[in-house]
Amino acid sequence: MNLAQTADVVIVGGGVMGVSTAYHLALKGCPDVLLLERESFLGMEATGKCAGGIRYQFGTEINVRLSQFSLPMLDRFEEELGQPIDLHYCGYLFLLTNEKDLETFRQNVEMQRRLGVETQWLEPTEIAEMAPLLNLDDVLGGTFNAQDGLADPNGVVQGYASGARRLGAKLLTDVEVIDIHVEGKQVVGVITDQGEIATSTVVNAAGPWAGEVGGMAGVDIPILPVRRQIVVTSPMSGIPPDFPFIIDFAKSLYFHREGPGILTGMSNPNEKVSFDQSLDTDWELIHMEAAMKRLPILKQAGLANHWAGLYENSPDAHPILGRVPQVEGLYCIGGFSGHGFQHGPICGLLLAEEILDGRAHTLDISQLDLARFEEGREIFEYNVV
Repeated sequence: MNLAQTADVVIVGGGVMGVSTAYHLALKGCPDVLLLERESFLGMEATGKCAGGIRYQFGTEINVRLSQFSLPMLDRFEEELGQPIDLHYCGYLFLLTNEKDLETFRQNVEMQRRLGVETQWLEPTEIAEMAPLLNLDDVLGGTFNAQDGLADPNGVVQGYASGARRLGAKLLTDVEVIDIHVEGKQVVGVITDQGEIATSTVVNAAGPWAGEVGGMAGVDIPILPVRRQIVVTSPMSGIPPDFPFIIDFAKSLYFHREGPGILTGMSNPNEKVSFDQSLDTDWELIHMEAAMKRLPILKQAGLANHWAGLYENSPDAHPILGRVPQVEGLYCIGGFSGHGFQHGPICGLLLAEEILDGRAHTLDISQLDLARFEEGREIFEYNVV
C-alpha cells in the first residue's frame, strides 16, 4: 500500500464517528479526506461491540436535540446510502425502582415533551400490561417512547464508509497513527507506522483511545476507557415480537431482542479505568443473576455469545465535539459515554461544518467544547446506562 504523503484532513479512528465525519466532509466538497484505522476492519472496536440502541430519552436538552437530528438521519439512511441498517422501533422502557429517580425522570419527561419528544410516563400497572414477562415487584414507575429502538452498528459504519469512498475520501485500515506533528501550536502532520502525512487538520475520532491521541498533540483530552460486557442468549420461545428495549435504570441493566434470543448487559459500577477487554466471568455471573431476577424467562436460555468492549467516558457523560483550542487544526469527536452510536450521523455532520464552515450551524454545539471542563460548564447526563 502506498500511503498518501498529504491530505487536507486526516481522521484518526474508523468507528461510527470517524466514518460519519469522513462522509460528511466529502459530501460537503472537501477534496482530500483520509481516514486511518489501525485495525484490519472498520468499526471493530467500541462501535462494533455496542448494543445498537437509539433513543430520544435523555436528561439534557443537548442530547435530546442531537437525537432529534440523528435518528431521522438513520430513518433516511438506506435511501441516502443504499445500505440496510436493520432499523427497528421497539421502544425504550425505563424501569424505575428508586424514589430518588422518580422526580428526575418526571422532569426529564416534561423537558422531552417540551422539545417535541412524545415520551410517556407509566405507572406499574401500565408497565405490567406492556411487558408481562418482567418481574415488577420493586418497580415504582417508568417511561416509554415508542420512537426509540435499535439499528445495526456495522451497517451504519459500512454505509458511511462506502458513501465516503464514492465521494473520493480514502479510508485505510491496518495503519496506526503513532504521533501528531505540531509546530508552533499548529498541526502540520501525522506520523504513522508506515510513514508521515502532511496535513493541517486532524480529527481525533479514536473513541476510548481519544485521550492517548490527544496526548500525541500535547493536549489533555479527558476521555477514559471503561470495560462493559454483553451476553447474547440462545434462541428462546415466548419473547413477543414487540418486546421493548428494557432498561432497569438503578442497576444499569438492559435487555433487547437479538434475533431469536435476548441481548443483555449490565454496567459494573466498580469497573476501573483500563483498556482491558477480557471477559470478567465473575461479573457476568452477577449480571445474569440480576437479569434472570428481572426477566425470569432467561432461566430457560443458553449462552450463544458474549464479549467485552469499551465505553469512552467523559467527566460529564457528554461528548467533546469541535475544535481543540490549544492546537490549531485539531478537532475532537468523542467521549459519548455509552450512547455515541446513535449520535454518529449528526455529530459527523456537525464536525464537518466546524471544519469547513468555521462553526457548526445545523445545531449549536458550543456547550460541548473541551474548555467546559476547565471553566466549570459541565452538563451532566442523568440517563446513562
